[in-house]
Amino acid sequence: MKRRAWLTLGAVVVGAGGVATYAAASPSTDASAAGHDKRPVKVYDLTLKAPETGERELPRTETKQFSLLGVSWTGATKHLDGKAQVRTRSLDTGEWTAWQDLETNVDPVEDPEERADARGASEPLWVGASDGVEVQVVHEDGSTSSGLPKGLEVNLVDPGVVTAAEAKSTGTEPAAYAADVTPSPSATTPTAPASTVPEPPITSRAGWGADESISPDPSEYNADVKAVFVHHTAGSNDYSCADSASIVRGIYAYHVQTNGWNDIGYNFLVDKCGTIFEGRKGGVDLPVLGAHTYGWNRESTGIAVLGEYTSAGASNAALASVSRIAAWKLGQYGVDPNSTVQLKAGATQKNLAGTSFTSGESYTFNRISGHRDGYATECPGNSLYAQLPTIRAWASGPVKGLKLTSLDGAALSGTKYYTKGAITAHWSATTPASLISKFELLVDGNVVATAAGSATSVGTTVAAGSHTVAVRAVHQSGKPATTAALTVVGDTTAPVFSTTPKISLRTGTVSTTAVPVTLGWKATDAQALKQVKLLAPTTATFAPTTTSSQRTAKSGTATTWKMRAYDFAGNYRTSEPAYTPVILQETSATKSGTWTSRSSSSYLGGKSYSSSSKGASLTWTFTGRSASWVVSRASSSGQAYVYVDGTKVATVDLKSSTTKYRQAIWTKSWSSSAKHTVKIVVVGTSGRPTITTDGLVYIK
Repeated sequence: MKRRAWLTLGAVVVGAGGVATYAAASPSTDASAAGHDKRPVKVYDLTLKAPETGERELPRTETKQFSLLGVSWTGATKHLDGKAQVRTRSLDTGEWTAWQDLETNVDPVEDPEERADARGASEPLWVGASDGVEVQVVHEDGSTSSGLPKGLEVNLVDPGVVTAAEAKSTGTEPAAYAADVTPSPSATTPTAPASTVPEPPITSRAGWGADESISPDPSEYNADVKAVFVHHTAGSNDYSCADSASIVRGIYAYHVQTNGWNDIGYNFLVDKCGTIFEGRKGGVDLPVLGAHTYGWNRESTGIAVLGEYTSAGASNAALASVSRIAAWKLGQYGVDPNSTVQLKAGATQKNLAGTSFTSGESYTFNRISGHRDGYATECPGNSLYAQLPTIRAWASGPVKGLKLTSLDGAALSGTKYYTKGAITAHWSATTPASLISKFELLVDGNVVATAAGSATSVGTTVAAGSHTVAVRAVHQSGKPATTAALTVVGDTTAPVFSTTPKISLRTGTVSTTAVPVTLGWKATDAQALKQVKLLAPTTATFAPTTTSSQRTAKSGTATTWKMRAYDFAGNYRTSEPAYTPVILQETSATKSGTWTSRSSSSYLGGKSYSSSSKGASLTWTFTGRSASWVVSRASSSGQAYVYVDGTKVATVDLKSSTTKYRQAIWTKSWSSSAKHTVKIVVVGTSGRPTITTDGLVYIK
């Protein structure tokens, strides 16, 4: 059952010097038609007539849905000196779009005398599946329609649906289809030269569903490809990449059946997802003559990016694919994409910047140029034009923006990295991976590992000692780029505790559960010490230069002080000595003179000795490596002499403005454990002769 849609042309109005025509498709009588497996490409031409008087209705015209449109006119060399605008109605929603301008300053055909059916035309505009259109064309002077060219039409293109059987290639074949589409070498068909860079994946004409019957003319060839001109196709950037093949089919039908050309004008087309489509037939690897840049087609190839890039730039995926196809085509002729070239003008004209060209004269161009560089057009749009330096750099190489971002398995100290051996280098680059041949990891300038162009990391193992580590990226052109080198030190030797962790008694308040001690140590490393950690009886982390920490320990219990020293390479050494603080009550001392026992919960063990008798003494004997004398203090407390192993070493004043109990007021430590005696002697200080002692603590 056929799907019927009636297109009503009504209210054709001559405004302030122009033509406005409205067209809309009536509801379909077969809603399922859009889902058919196959629908051929169709072009519907609707005449835009300037009425002789007032308004005039045209008969209803039957048509089907369309997705691309443009306006055309009689005379391939004539320009439309005016503004053409369209609005369309969505087939899915029934909503009308806002007015959209058509690009009418389009390159004329270079051989109009050879193509009598060629027409002047706007650039085609992709609008998606639509069933209604409104068009207005206004002459530039705004006062008369007499300046508009004859034969004005709106041309609606339905790109149709291609079956899977017809689309035998879906778009990722680099060269497998070449035998199908490349003519056999002959007197007029050149031989495809090899390129200096790999050919990117290209969707063949069969892959995007080209109807070869509408362009039967044989292909024409240039001598070579000296330059690439970049274009945009205009229209929306909101298309789905699933529709890209349909867009290409629509442009093809428009160029052939509306413009009257013998094929699509562009040599290649690229969508925003980076898919590359073969354009004009004749072989992607041959210098096919295109119709894309007026006056410069004889020495160039044309690449069009699907979409409009005046205010928004093209995607990185699209830029990468343009770079790849440009590099491949120019590489067939040994050309650096980032160089310049002399091109011979095929027409006398000006470009957008106002530069004048004379036919037959030669002018300097970038190897990758914009359409506007050769012709007076806004194409490829301001934003895409500003991205051409990026395309040139990516196409030419070397890899840009290459840097080492991190080094796993190694720790940084100062300007050096330290590792036990295994490292993984991570990097980034601004050049897309599709243009990178490989990455190489360099140790001391030698390649030790290789990774694909899509990789971002690779690992290796370095030997002991100091090394340089860098990453080299090889562009598909063969040009290398290398990161700044890092200094990496291989280190498998663990740190050492040059001073074994020890605890010594310190001043402070003493209890049976918390004896004040100082934990001391010294760690060193042959390369770079990172930190020292206390793992037991509690946890703490210390800087490499720290050698002591004030802690507390439980009396009467052997405590293991587990410490671990780490270097930056990840090596470590552990030391875990055990020490026991022992409290010797005053009752365990040897007494001399008069001492009085006192009881209070504030004293160690609930008791203490007190004496005001000058010369009275207490003597403790122990085997240990540190000792502290524990006392009570008050404003009336007196002084005492301290003797160690028979030698007077200190006079200690117990006076305090506030009353304090269990105070370790005097301490002494030795380098090793040995038998020692500590003797306390009452000085008998005038006015405050009394001292109160609470015992002695030593480290066992």
